[in-house]
Amino acid sequence: MKTIIETASGNPDFSTLVTAIKAAGLVDTLSGTGPFTVFAPTNEAFAKIPKATLDSVLADKTKLSKILTYHVVAGKVMAKDVATKSEATTVEGSEIKISTKDGAMINDAKVTKADIECSNGVIHVIDTVLMP
Repeated sequence: MKTIIETASGNPDFSTLVTAIKAAGLVDTLSGTGPFTVFAPTNEAFAKIPKATLDSVLADKTKLSKILTYHVVAGKVMAKDVATKSEATTVEGSEIKISTKDGAMINDAKVTKADIECSNGVIHVIDTVLMP
């Protein structure tokens, strides 16, 4: 089984996310033992952000790291486990809201695919970039 980074790198829908993870210096962390739960925005999710804003964030390692770690929760949280939660603390330190009444939602992001298991955690695909 592949790590979170190997899985994301092998999926063309995550190329912007992988570029951002590399720019933030988080490859080693997300290749580590974990386990981690990653709410992974697709390229389409990143495309919703104005290009100038995205370029600015990609150039600011501190800000980028804060945004990316806001997409990660310590531990392996599968979809069935999310159904019993209303919030979770991210690695960044802030809370994210979890809702399952209209399909799974993380803050304002819809989970479009859940439970992509990896050797060091799980990926849930989301349609919007989360902002702390």
